[in-house]
Amino acid sequence: MLEGRVAIVTGGTRGIGLAISRTLAAHGSNLIIGGHSDEARAKQVASELADEFGVAVLTAIGDVGDPAVANFAAKVAFDEFRQLDIVVNNAGVLEDALIGMISNESVEKVLSTNVKSVINFTQSCARLLARGGGGSIINVSSIIGRVGNSGQLVYGASKAAVIGATLSAAKELAEKNVRVNTIAPGYIDTDMIAGIDAETDQARRDSIAMKRVGTPEDVANVALFLSSDLSSYVTGQVIGVDGGMLI
Repeated sequence: MLEGRVAIVTGGTRGIGLAISRTLAAHGSNLIIGGHSDEARAKQVASELADEFGVAVLTAIGDVGDPAVANFAAKVAFDEFRQLDIVVNNAGVLEDALIGMISNESVEKVLSTNVKSVINFTQSCARLLARGGGGSIINVSSIIGRVGNSGQLVYGASKAAVIGATLSAAKELAEKNVRVNTIAPGYIDTDMIAGIDAETDQARRDSIAMKRVGTPEDVANVALFLSSDLSSYVTGQVIGVDGGMLI
């Protein structure tokens, strides 16, 4: 389905990002996977994916809030493959705090990782995507960015911003055949929810109409659809992957 294509996946070594990396590789895409600082982990994942699926997997390590990291990832794609077809802006952080107790440091960290990264990679990669005749940018938002949640003022704001960035970029890049869409996951079984207390965890589970927690693979399958020609006429959309969750 994706044979010969090239994808950048930020935050591609763990959780949802790793599931997306695996799914794209399994369908033939070469990869450039990003991680914040654990270069050894990124290289290990790259080696494992390359061996398992027979595709080329490279790494681009650094803080995605830094435009230089996005520029470097785009340069790797051009230098090594002379093309770029898919960009998955998945890297993100979650820091909960009640209003009045939110630190400036937390605001800066969350907005930089969750929002600036999307802007950085969109700017750095759009021209290369268009150069090859078009491609797909997939931004990972959250159900919280759509409906909000107590204790998540900053996180909700950041994920709502991802949706706004998606809608604007989709309109601007459509004429270049670059599609831009957002996936908005609900309660997904990753490290991000591992520290949630038992009472809150049960409340979240009870709010899901399908009565199960989502898996990273549930999100990855939608990313595969948006990466492929099956979605060639889909842009500017926000696709919930939440099992009918209500918050």
